[in-house]
Amino acid sequence: MSAVCQVTGREPGYGKRVSHSHRRTSRRWEPNLQTRRYWVPSERRWVRLRVSTKGMKTIEKRGIDAVVAELRAKGVRC
Repeated sequence: MSAVCQVTGREPGYGKRVSHSHRRTSRRWEPNLQTRRYWVPSERRWVRLRVSTKGMKTIEKRGIDAVVAELRAKGVRC
């Protein structure tokens, strides 16, 4: 399963880990993803989403109905 937020589209960031001797190796910063169930009152059912914590704030602000409608318009299965 890829590390991508379904609401915001956030993906891992890539960079280099630098040791004390200044050797560089690759690393990645993972987004803070959580699997959450949201009750969608208009459909009278639960929807399971894989969202970042920023995505959770977006859902709280705009409402789950608006977010789910936008995801369906984009073609995301939820």
